[in-house]
Amino acid sequence: MPHPLPGAAAGDARLSVVTEFAGSDLFDRTFREGMELVEETAAYLDGEGRRDSKLLSRATALAYAGESMRLTTRLMQIASWLLVQRAVREGDMTASAACEPRYRLAARKIDAETPPPADLPIALVEYGVRAEKLYDRIHYLDRRMYVDATPPADTPNPVQSQFDRLSAAFGGGPAAS
Repeated sequence: MPHPLPGAAAGDARLSVVTEFAGSDLFDRTFREGMELVEETAAYLDGEGRRDSKLLSRATALAYAGESMRLTTRLMQIASWLLVQRAVREGDMTASAACEPRYRLAARKIDAETPPPADLPIALVEYGVRAEKLYDRIHYLDRRMYVDATPPADTPNPVQSQFDRLSAAFGGGPAAS
């Protein structure tokens, strides 16, 4: 008999995955890493980075401003996603609310533009690389948890189905050990 609400089992499974992730050690580590990166980057941009930017040529200073805005935006996207997961963990948001499309991360756009100038401060470049790597990992988690289709629990296992057909064809019940 078909499930009364098609897709309901898949939805229930997805909610379970979201809730389990929010309570996991993986989430703890990812949350800590993300928030530490936000803090480190903010401290850099407000301190050493500000001093570094004053020493740059006009063209490089403009590139620095663009890169720092891109980095700040990326980090805010990461922090927002992590805070949604923490809200699920703490019971401030339901897993079903967290599944809303407005909380999804967009795929990272790879800039086809010319690379930033080679004389950008290395710290800014390194923070950018770290942020992009973390974003890619979180984007992967987001897709796995929220977007990828979760098969309903009553979907038969194709391998088991083939095994059952072979058993029936050869008159056997369960294979003897």
